[in-house]
Amino acid sequence: MITRRIAMIALGSVALLAGVGAASAQNLVLRSADTHGADYPTVEAVEYMSELLSQRTDGRLSIQVFHSRQLGEERETIEQTRFGVIDMNRINLAPLNNLAPETAVPALPFVFRSIEHMREVMDGEIGEEILAALEPHGLIGLAFYDSGARSFYTSVRPIETPADMEGLRIRVQQSDLFVDLVNALGANPTPMPFGEVYSGLQTGVIDGAENNFPSFESTQHYTVARYYSLTEHSMSPEVLVMSKQTWDRLSAEDQEIVREAARESVSRMRELWDAREEAARAAVEAGGAIVNTVDKQPFIDAMASVYEKHVTDERLRDLVARIQAAGD
Repeated sequence: MITRRIAMIALGSVALLAGVGAASAQNLVLRSADTHGADYPTVEAVEYMSELLSQRTDGRLSIQVFHSRQLGEERETIEQTRFGVIDMNRINLAPLNNLAPETAVPALPFVFRSIEHMREVMDGEIGEEILAALEPHGLIGLAFYDSGARSFYTSVRPIETPADMEGLRIRVQQSDLFVDLVNALGANPTPMPFGEVYSGLQTGVIDGAENNFPSFESTQHYTVARYYSLTEHSMSPEVLVMSKQTWDRLSAEDQEIVREAARESVSRMRELWDAREEAARAAVEAGGAIVNTVDKQPFIDAMASVYEKHVTDERLRDLVARIQAAGD
């Protein structure tokens, strides 16, 4: 079943990718997927990484980014990357949670105290451990990109306490962790591809969703769901990965060049991200969105069952403890 699905995905991508990733002994154009638009910080960061690769290899290595879901939704592109149809991919951690349990830890609700805390952790030894956990599953973790703080937004009412979540149909990423997070707050989680959220909000199929300010703004979700409540329940980063099949074809020297260029792209991404986040919040508020703060403690208290279910062994509990202790 999986093999047949991969074959169908590959056939659907062949026309678009033809010639782009074909390599000679001298030149290799790496194909990279991203669901975000052309001007999104993650897309621009990978394009910057391409510039670095080209400079450092005299043009032998470069990257072409297929943004705006040109190669499909993340579930599809993850499979294509694992099987070598796509060379690189910028993806959320949530769809990887069932594949590599370590990736669920940074996505745990309220595990990070602040964006600064998240960056310190993911740039260090803990981040390297989580990246390494992807390799047995056909992916080489290269770097973490910021995804900001995710908060709930609805078309119905502002969220001030968990009681305000009761009965709301909230779109979540296709991840057991996010399903359980929303369930723990009394709402009804509705897994849905990112590209379907606007129409879902517009037609009332869902009452709300959760995301960061740049996504809230760039998708125009604020025009159909104007109440944005700063729960900041997740500060999980996104991850840039390479297909292990592609990685194994690179020389050791080129592998190191790729790793270093990926690391350097992070600072560019964060610079772009911070500016984009500030501008996005200003834009949605100017466009009529109503932003409110919340007392986070009742939301944190409601997460006990989520931690109990998803932090299931000593290894993961240790990872959580080390993250929470970092920066103390």
